[in-house]
Amino acid sequence: MPATPADPPTASRSDPVFRSGFVTFVGRPNVGKSTLTNALVGEKVAITSDKPQTTRRAIRGILNRTDGQLVIVDTPGIHRPRTLLGERLNHLVEQVLGDVDVIGFCVPATEKVGPGDRRIAESLDGYRRARKVAIVTKTDAASREQITARLLEVDALRDDWAAVIPLSALTNEQLDVLTGEVLSLMPKGPALYPQGVVTDESIDDRIAEIIREAALGGVRDELPHSIAVVVQDIAKREDSDLTDIFADIVVERDSQKSIIIGHKGSRLADVGRRARAQIEPLIGSRVYLSLHVRVAKEWQRDPKQLGRLGF
Repeated sequence: MPATPADPPTASRSDPVFRSGFVTFVGRPNVGKSTLTNALVGEKVAITSDKPQTTRRAIRGILNRTDGQLVIVDTPGIHRPRTLLGERLNHLVEQVLGDVDVIGFCVPATEKVGPGDRRIAESLDGYRRARKVAIVTKTDAASREQITARLLEVDALRDDWAAVIPLSALTNEQLDVLTGEVLSLMPKGPALYPQGVVTDESIDDRIAEIIREAALGGVRDELPHSIAVVVQDIAKREDSDLTDIFADIVVERDSQKSIIIGHKGSRLADVGRRARAQIEPLIGSRVYLSLHVRVAKEWQRDPKQLGRLGF
């Protein structure tokens, strides 16, 4: 098994040449890819949830160091698609994998390597340009025996891992090791984004994702997959420090609309409160958030609806 680095590679500390490039993390849904992206960037750029398939776009987070810059592309989890949306998300992942310099393959320390992990690891043969790093996530929730078992299982999946690294995005354990290792694999070159930029996501898109994250809380069954959010307008109110934001929460059926709204609007009001708490520090202003729930029947399977919703 490749030695697990205890410190960032010497080259990444002493090499005076600046390195920059793109890295993405792949794995089954809900293995901690978005949480890892946020931890590396040092700011929340991708929403997180315990619901599978939370990420729906290629979200770029930027990590800056004195010796280089990493552009981390957060993608949806690879899965067997059941809808047109699922097919498009998998296609998006394939496009990203073909463009990045490094691919980080993620497996949670708390779960044994299964057929889905093996299938994804084998699929990396199709992306020979990228260097591969294996990452065992969620070590904070696992025993030493579990971590050791996962390292052995993951190492056996391929013979071309540049490194096999256990880490915890929640406690920041070994994040510096991962950063140093990935940066050492990047090509020499200038920064791709200006210093201080943490993402290229638009404010509208970041607000829409925050609202969707709030709406995902507590929902069940298939409803998480049926939720989309569209920001219709953002306007600074005259003679006030208040910003008005109008957004639609889109679902597929009337019964889902009732669930999102809740008894006498109680659940929708809670979604608004939780979203507003994250939006206000993002835009630096008090916010009046107006949420409207509308139905777009079977939008996950409708090409026209998917286009209108940005997929």
